[in-house]
Amino acid sequence: MPPFDMLNVLLYAIPKEAVMAIITMSRKIASLGDETSSHLANILGYKFIERKYLEQCLIDKGLIPEKLKKYDEKRPGFWASLSRDRDEYFDLLREVVYEIANEGNCVFIGRGGFAILRNIPGVYAVRLIAEDGVRVSRIMKEFNYTEKQANDLIKESDNNREGFHKCFFNVEYEEASFYNMVLNTSEITCQEAAQVIKNALEITIKDEDVQKGKKRIRDLYEAQKIVNHISFKLHLSIYFLDAEVVDDSIVLHGIADSPYTIEKAVNTTKELCKEKKVTSDIKLINDYNNKHY
Repeated sequence: MPPFDMLNVLLYAIPKEAVMAIITMSRKIASLGDETSSHLANILGYKFIERKYLEQCLIDKGLIPEKLKKYDEKRPGFWASLSRDRDEYFDLLREVVYEIANEGNCVFIGRGGFAILRNIPGVYAVRLIAEDGVRVSRIMKEFNYTEKQANDLIKESDNNREGFHKCFFNVEYEEASFYNMVLNTSEITCQEAAQVIKNALEITIKDEDVQKGKKRIRDLYEAQKIVNHISFKLHLSIYFLDAEVVDDSIVLHGIADSPYTIEKAVNTTKELCKEKKVTSDIKLINDYNNKHY
């Protein structure tokens, strides 16, 4: 019996109930990422959060298409990586991911989903890879490219994704320890890959993990909405603004240039979250500079 068939037999021999979870898919170009993710969502009955859907969600949140094209899974240039546009894309991306994840039962592909939802119980992170020769052959066949064109596309894509994850998440996305599973699709189909992931998910994720993860995601979503409202609706100048939601309290962090700005941020948060206690750990810029220099 071939090794893959034996793996299926062993996995199917373990009875499991349906698991309600969140899956993040990271992939190299031409490693069957979109095909596997789509098929996996279909057999699980999950929502497939593909690129166009996520892009539309970001635009609906107010991100203009020009900014989306500049940052979405791209390696930003030096100045672009330091601009306020970069922060807007990143913060809105996190809000959208948390909002969708809060609904549960979904498969994310790309956009740093594994990093945004890292260390949250009930989230299963998968990375798909394939041998370079296989990737070249797949691209040549799909786009009718020459071997050189295929290699150039692979280099461009790998470079962009490496830069994207480094700029926005400060991670080496090739690092295997970030994922629950790294799967080589060189010699299997997207249907087989999806089945392997489904089986591993059902063995690994427990219901108590999912319940813990739901609460954590709700807190992160609420916190990110506060940050984005203060930053992009009110346009308050608070650097490194972050909101920490813990049970019935919210703590604001960051650096501001005036007491009025801090007071406005706190009062706004109290209006948004009337049932929670709001405190500030936002530092005045002079106090911050005196402490660090």
